[in-house]
Amino acid sequence: MKWYAVLFLPAALLVSFLFLPMARLFLSADPHTLGETLGDPSVLRAIGLTLYASGVSTLIGLITGVPLAYVLSRKEFPLKGLLEGVVRLPLVVPHLAAGVALLLTFGRGFFLGRALGDLGLRFVSSVPGIVIAMLFVSSPLLVISAREAFDKVPARMEGVARTLGASPWRAFWTVSLPLAWRGVVSGCLMMWARGISEFGAIVVLAYHPMVASTLLFERLEGYGLEYAQPVAVILLAVCLGIFLGVQLAAWREHGEG
Repeated sequence: MKWYAVLFLPAALLVSFLFLPMARLFLSADPHTLGETLGDPSVLRAIGLTLYASGVSTLIGLITGVPLAYVLSRKEFPLKGLLEGVVRLPLVVPHLAAGVALLLTFGRGFFLGRALGDLGLRFVSSVPGIVIAMLFVSSPLLVISAREAFDKVPARMEGVARTLGASPWRAFWTVSLPLAWRGVVSGCLMMWARGISEFGAIVVLAYHPMVASTLLFERLEGYGLEYAQPVAVILLAVCLGIFLGVQLAAWREHGEG
């Protein structure tokens, strides 16, 4: 008991450091100003665009990331460690640097950006630019979560399905994915929430149209804390709601595991 008491003080300090700023933000919000902000069309557009763009990026991440997670979980091949490092790299790259890298790649100065632009797909100062910025910084969360979920599914169960005549594709859909779905859903929610909170890569690649984070930055810079705070409260409330969804899914998985 004394050993745990020694650890309690530094642990309590960190928890307080993480919790108090968020609590202060919510408790100091003026309900009248918050209501006016919720009725502001520009705020509603920014929040709607944020949810939409992050949802699209999550869908793309789901379609491309789950197969990648499954391959990383089940297969051994040369340079696998390098591939895993590439997947995790966006988690440690400064997001402003990520935005510059995306701008150099998908802007008109590079052949890929020019080719896609000629096809009518423009990324600079556009919704597709917001989507790929969110996709770049948040997709590793989905891949990592899905990979961990597939790791928990015994490979022998797929082997049993194969011996009963199921193809590898059918074994994946009927055995592996149903058993790993909670981890996949948890990864999707984390990716969605991370996309909603992204700022650095977006502000470089697509400042306009504004998402919630860039609108918050503009109001803070142009009008001060009083006008930025309600937007921050709304954005934080959305992210906390998604976080609680992730935690609930994790608790259910743990309770049924």
